Amino acid sequence: MNIPAESTAKFSKGERIVSRRQIEKLFGGGNRSMAAYPVRMVYMSMSRASHDEAVQVLVTVSKRHFKHAVRRNRVKRQLREAYRANKHLLYDVLQHMPDRSLALAFIWQSDRLYDSTEVAFAMESLLRRLSERLIRQLHVQVVDEVRLAEEDGL
Repeated sequence: MNIPAESTAKFSKGERIVSRRQIEKLFGGGNRSMAAYPVRMVYMSMSRASHDEAVQVLVTVSKRHFKHAVRRNRVKRQLREAYRANKHLLYDVLQHMPDRSLALAFIWQSDRLYDSTEVAFAMESLLRRLSERLIRQLHVQVVDEVRLAEEDGL
């Protein structure tokens, strides 16, 4: 998976989750989540087809938190921009996992508006923690493969 630098700075239509079936799988259970208040991230690792994006994203802000669409849209813009600016953290790790892709949902959990820098800090924290978790999985996978190769050699 060779990702040019200019493509990682964009947030294209292909990177968005639009399929109802995929959304239901993401929230259907058995998937993991983590939070960096005021953002909660639900994620699911999947096998990747050759035409799929490495990461697909869903951004949601509940009407329960903000009654006016203007405020919900502002928060969604902040979340998308924070993801776009920090997604290189995931793509750097996923380059070593060409057979895996991720589905992410970012859910706003607060009743108040935050400054964009605070949102970006929370997003960076979430993406950094997820990339560290992926690195650990990759390391375990490599160790297991080495162990199996050594056992076959004996």
